[in-house]
Amino acid sequence: MRVLRVALEVPVAKLFDYLADDRTPAGPGDRVVVPFGARERVGVVVEIGEGSAVATARLKPIVRVLDDAPPLSADWLEQMRFLSSYYQRPLGETVAGALPARLRSLKPLPKQRGPAAHPSGTAAPRYVAGHEPNAGQALAIGRICGALGGFRTFLLHGITGSGKTEVYLRLIAQVIERGQQALALVPEIGLTPQLEARFRQAFPDARIAVLHSALQDTARTHAWLDAARGEAQIVLGTRLAVLTPMPRLGLVVVDEEHDASFKQQEGLRYSGRDAAIVRGKLANCPVVLGTATPSLETWFNCRAGRYELLTLAERAVPGATLPVVGTVDLRSETAEHGLAKPVIEAIAARLARGEQSLVFINRRGYAPVLACEACGWAAGCNRCTARLVVHAADRRLRCHHCGAEQAIPRGCPTCGNVDLRPLGRGTQRVEETLAGLFPAARIVRIDRDSSRRRGVLARTLEGVGRGEGDILVGTQLLAKGHDFPSLTLVCVLNADSALLSTDYRAAERLFATLAQVGGRSGRREQPGEVLVQTRYPGHPMFQALMRHDYAGFAQSQLAERESAGFPPYVHEAALRAEATRLQATMAFLKAAARLVPAPAGVRIYDPVAHVITRRAGYERAQLIVQSASRPALQEFLHAWSAALPAAAPSGLRWHLDVDPIEFD
Repeated sequence: MRVLRVALEVPVAKLFDYLADDRTPAGPGDRVVVPFGARERVGVVVEIGEGSAVATARLKPIVRVLDDAPPLSADWLEQMRFLSSYYQRPLGETVAGALPARLRSLKPLPKQRGPAAHPSGTAAPRYVAGHEPNAGQALAIGRICGALGGFRTFLLHGITGSGKTEVYLRLIAQVIERGQQALALVPEIGLTPQLEARFRQAFPDARIAVLHSALQDTARTHAWLDAARGEAQIVLGTRLAVLTPMPRLGLVVVDEEHDASFKQQEGLRYSGRDAAIVRGKLANCPVVLGTATPSLETWFNCRAGRYELLTLAERAVPGATLPVVGTVDLRSETAEHGLAKPVIEAIAARLARGEQSLVFINRRGYAPVLACEACGWAAGCNRCTARLVVHAADRRLRCHHCGAEQAIPRGCPTCGNVDLRPLGRGTQRVEETLAGLFPAARIVRIDRDSSRRRGVLARTLEGVGRGEGDILVGTQLLAKGHDFPSLTLVCVLNADSALLSTDYRAAERLFATLAQVGGRSGRREQPGEVLVQTRYPGHPMFQALMRHDYAGFAQSQLAERESAGFPPYVHEAALRAEATRLQATMAFLKAAARLVPAPAGVRIYDPVAHVITRRAGYERAQLIVQSASRPALQEFLHAWSAALPAAAPSGLRWHLDVDPIEFD
């Protein structure tokens, strides 16, 4: 009797042993139904053992092998082992989290759709080429094509509008011609429909599997099966797509690799970008990281020689140039209703010429605070240490952290004053102000509130691209990946708040956001302009932005990180905990810091409360562990994560976050 070691979706860091005989042949990668407690569950066979620590008489046989999907490949299982070990998550939960819900359930899979239009071994789908590549694009394409068939990581550092997508498409055409599959990752669901349309235009005959968390279960299962059976030549999706089996993987592309959305913030807290590099190594294929503003970790790896740097220094459209970036000094310019006079005049000039403008403010809602000037009361969330945001359209106050909401009160609950004032500005209030200044203009607001219904965002963006709108008001949803031919002006409001943040990544993120959103302007023949309202026009970050000098900015930031002892010069993990009382949270973290002695080179810092300490009724705190040696940190985390469950009191929630990027 063979012993099968099975990964099950349970929060225990172990595999479970079952028996299999010749009547139920199973091997690594097979999905199997096994008895577990009082019911049956679906698991994945990870190993075959010769014996078991459990007495043979106590081992139960598997019930059956599921053969309605391809077995999971050895390299896929190896990727799961890596993710489980590196991010300190049980292998069973890691494997289960990578599979669509239908493959984890006892329900039969949906019926297979028709066979692939171009299965492996027949003629490759035709590629409808775009414009001829310029010298920079041709060089990048040639260099990466020369690496096909082996593992290498490339950073495609292209300025906004430089035609990175065209490079991706031509590379993918080469990969498909070789009978292989290509995986392309994007950071956000909002970018997927636009990129999918571009891919389908370039490969009208190809089978493209699209994978992201907003898909209905059946659609996600079909796409997963298309990829796993090798029938989909292209897999396009968000970070979860990197966990999809692809038997003939020949290329991995990570677009906007710097984006924080590639880091999962719950469950298995993995980096989609880093997982993509591991995936490329296991599949022995090139990985292309594309962006105009590389993460400092990626730039550091290029400087260290781990990645190869390829640069696209000019815009793809002949005659198009980078926008002129300027600042509006709020120390000398009055910002009436949040908009300084030079900004209003610049928008008016674009309206007169029939061009589009974008007003960017990374704060949705009407106003961030509702306050009483008589007694100083301000509307706060009862469940979070945060203010409630005014949403004027439906007269509600909402918490953007836990989702709680309530009606706007008729008067101050403290003193009864009925003259309550909204303070600050969000997208709704900016939209209202612009409508008053330019009553004849067509104003389009794009944020999460305006794009909640399925398909609304894609339709709105298509309309804007056709010129249906004069002034756009938006948040991060508009910062990257979009091409609006008539847009020539970008105005940035409220940029200074990021400069005052305690997060050491704030300047890096602000530079990336402003460079990306500014890059929406002037992507055709008309020159573009970016105006940033600020009280700190001499700040080095703004000066680098005006020069379009990412390399200089990155060099200064890396020097600061090195002197301060921050990543990428050290490696980090965060132990986070939350309970209904802050004392319980802090007591657990202090006890956790003493559980396992820190070896030489590993430092455990004292626990501190989060900036937003209370969220959804829970009091939150964290402690940071650092080491200059990744192996030393991993060895410590492995022992620590094994000891933590027994130390956690009931009612307290905790998790480890390896390579954290969020500290709120």
